[in-house]
Amino acid sequence: MRVEALDHLVLTVADPEATAEWYRTVLGMRIDRFDAADGTRRTALAFGRQKINLHRAGAEFEPKAARPGPGSADLCFLTDMPLGEWQDHLRRQAVAIEDGPVARTGAQGPITSLYVRDPDGNLIEIATLD
Repeated sequence: MRVEALDHLVLTVADPEATAEWYRTVLGMRIDRFDAADGTRRTALAFGRQKINLHRAGAEFEPKAARPGPGSADLCFLTDMPLGEWQDHLRRQAVAIEDGPVARTGAQGPITSLYVRDPDGNLIEIATLD
């Protein structure tokens, strides 16, 4: 038995609309609003073949993580755009770069990364494969 890919993950956030707009504007993700099987209306962020579902803190959908909370995630996203272009884009968006470019090791091998924070304080790594 083995798993093959990540389909989606969940971020618990203070304000799903503000978070969705940040990920759209800063990272170029698509906002996807959909009706879930339980009849609720939900918001997700789509990119590539993956998505991030957003849950409002204190009103999470069941089942949920044992201790959901804003600002507890550390995510790495791969890009094929040069990090210099990302640095310029992030400056234009008034997003502070906490670290980088720095060499790291990702799931696919060596990467070079920039680190920023989303509106909830989640650590967001933007990386290129070396």
